[in-house]
Amino acid sequence: MSMTTPQVVVHRDKDLMAQAAAARLITKIVDAQAARGSASVVLTGGRNGNGLLAALAAAPARDAVDWARLDLWWGDERYLAADDPERNHTQARAALLDAVPVDPARVHVMPALDGPHGADADAAAAAYAEELAAAAGPEDHGPVPRFDVLMLGVGPDTHVASLFPGHPGVRETERTVVGVHGAPKPPPTRISLTLPAIRAAREVWLLAAGEDKAGAVAIALGGAGEIQAPAAGAYGRNRTLWLLDRAAAAKLPPQLYPPSSA
Repeated sequence: MSMTTPQVVVHRDKDLMAQAAAARLITKIVDAQAARGSASVVLTGGRNGNGLLAALAAAPARDAVDWARLDLWWGDERYLAADDPERNHTQARAALLDAVPVDPARVHVMPALDGPHGADADAAAAAYAEELAAAAGPEDHGPVPRFDVLMLGVGPDTHVASLFPGHPGVRETERTVVGVHGAPKPPPTRISLTLPAIRAAREVWLLAAGEDKAGAVAIALGGAGEIQAPAAGAYGRNRTLWLLDRAAAAKLPPQLYPPSSA
């Protein structure tokens, strides 16, 4: 599959970025629901992912979404107890999900440490892969749904989801979900979508704000290989969008985006 050329959008600051991304997401969900009856979105954790969800909760246009016809998935999760405050799902509930009428059956939470798989993160990852495969229709031509939007935060080390530079998970070419062990940031045990699963999405949106992300953004958009810079390997079938604030875009060459767009 050919890589879509990334589009770079730069906002003045992280708050504007979150509000603009939330507005963009509402439009995308409404359009998908109009075209196909339902929409599917993959959420990301971290400060930018949660900032977007909080902006979405505060957006008057959020009521345009038919929340009962939306499937929500996660790009990765920390393998902790289900109600642990460090879990992406717990943070997403606080930021948005408890405030909107989602269908619980369509909120596809990654398994937890106190769930049926116990401490076996690999078995938990395999179970999530099975849930994805069950949700994929014949029109998806693969083991995961063709997500409408898949969002990823970009780490200062260029990691996306829980795919870290040089780690085994970033090299995976067959499985759609993997257990991650010995992650370089706590907690060490996680579950993550792989690059093949990420690339099944119609659109992949990479979110980065803050000066601590500027180096990672420049590396990932500068032609680095995906094993050493996982963010470089994250792209969508139809569109790849980098949503940045000025600080995160500071080290990009000017030809990648017109400075006036900031």
